[in-house]
Amino acid sequence: MSELGNRLKEAREAKGLTLEELQEITKIQVRYLVGIEEGNYSMMPGKFYTRAFIKQYAEAVDLVPEELFEEYKDEVPTTVNDELPQNLSRVNSRRSLDGGSSKVFDILPTILIAILVLAVVFLVWYFVFAKDSNPEKQSNNTGEQNSVYMRSDALEEKEKEKANEDANKDEEKVIEEEEKVEEETPKQEITKQDTVGRTTTYEVKNAEKFVVKLVATGKVWVDIQNGKNYSFFQGIIEKGGSESKEVDLSKETEAHIIIGNSQVDVFVNDEKLVLGDSSSRQDLVIKYIKEE
Repeated sequence: MSELGNRLKEAREAKGLTLEELQEITKIQVRYLVGIEEGNYSMMPGKFYTRAFIKQYAEAVDLVPEELFEEYKDEVPTTVNDELPQNLSRVNSRRSLDGGSSKVFDILPTILIAILVLAVVFLVWYFVFAKDSNPEKQSNNTGEQNSVYMRSDALEEKEKEKANEDANKDEEKVIEEEEKVEEETPKQEITKQDTVGRTTTYEVKNAEKFVVKLVATGKVWVDIQNGKNYSFFQGIIEKGGSESKEVDLSKETEAHIIIGNSQVDVFVNDEKLVLGDSSSRQDLVIKYIKEE
């Protein structure tokens, strides 16, 4: 028996707990509890599970796991848990482009009206001032000015009407294109594929990201992995403490989630999965079908 295993066993016996009672508390099988007490870590499913089981055992008998890991660091297997960098959502980029286009269409009517006003001013200057400089036309100055003003007013009115019509058409076109984009954008779809033993498989389609979030409703041990058995998080979450864990798996094609019991809610891109009722371990496989 290892020193760590002996320490844990003494704490269990001091609390008057049998291995079967400890199993009910921790949801860890008796054979793994025996392996921990005997220091036989080779029978464990992996280093991640070994450390997680030791931590859960220690908490159940009122010992501090971190102090045990430090004191018996030569006995306990070590693991490496790198954090996954966050991805920028393509939704943000597309919204930025849509925002820029919208601003251009907003100022387009103002630009057109300004150009038309400048054109009218030029015509007025040409007919009034340029022709008035000819000595032969001085006698008809008053009549010509009145005629020019009348034509300019009528032209300006028509041009304004045309500019307003063009602006309205452009605005309607923008609205139609935005509505078309919204109609063409499919809604996220999560379907349950099958259940084999304790493993349930789901499929996620029409999603621009793949973010998994676990929210504890009680005390539960969880492990979040990708399809290559790389663990992004493993440990205990509990309601009222570290009650949630969120991992962005947008670069992955699937996620494997191991849950110690049913006291947890699982969300994919903020949409809650419907889990089966189980007080024992559940394995979830979530396949992410990326957009072409």
